[in-house]
Amino acid sequence: MPAAPKLVIFDCDGVLVDSETISVGVLAEFVRAAGTAIGDGDAYRLFLGRSVDAVRAALVSDFGLRLAPAQFDAIRNETYRRFRAALKPMPGVAEALARLPARRCVASSSSPDRVRLALSLTGLLEMLQPHIYSASMVARGKPAPDLFLHAAKEMGVRQEDCVVVEDSPAGIDAAKRAGMRVFAFTGGSHADAAGLADALEALRPDAMFADMSLLPGMLVAPRVPKGGRAV
Repeated sequence: MPAAPKLVIFDCDGVLVDSETISVGVLAEFVRAAGTAIGDGDAYRLFLGRSVDAVRAALVSDFGLRLAPAQFDAIRNETYRRFRAALKPMPGVAEALARLPARRCVASSSSPDRVRLALSLTGLLEMLQPHIYSASMVARGKPAPDLFLHAAKEMGVRQEDCVVVEDSPAGIDAAKRAGMRVFAFTGGSHADAAGLADALEALRPDAMFADMSLLPGMLVAPRVPKGGRAV
């Protein structure tokens, strides 16, 4: 078995906070309002785990749809409004962070302001700041490896000593391309609608799990504990 990691890199949306049904839902609503038919499955496939620039490019390439900057501003504002009304931490994540046997940081496709808002609303910010990294800090967002490599460099840890916790195909791909171990998390409320289990298993992460309370043990135990699944 590999050695215990020195750094655990967390995605934010869908891993630390149960936000994807909100954020992808808002984006899909605006796309439909612009006259483009998009189903929930396609919305998750195109938008999950991606930066605003990547979403913008996907809308153009898949639908020929160009949303104006004012529309993206409206999407952001509505997402923040719903976050303030309904955002929750992922079940068990605060306890898992408290028991984590390694350093931790966040590497998210979302903007720094959005990540800090989400973590603040869910009571997780003090457990993770100041080590919060965003796709806005690198040239290319996920699925490129840039963000994870940037986070590891800033934290002073070699890429082979990192474990990434991700819930999106783009994030799994990015972690693998960065030369890091990656654990696929499928415990968010969006998992079934997004078809996460099958999509992530096809990418062969190092482990898959749906219960965040299992994570600390998965990082130190010689075997993935009951409820987690080695791949």
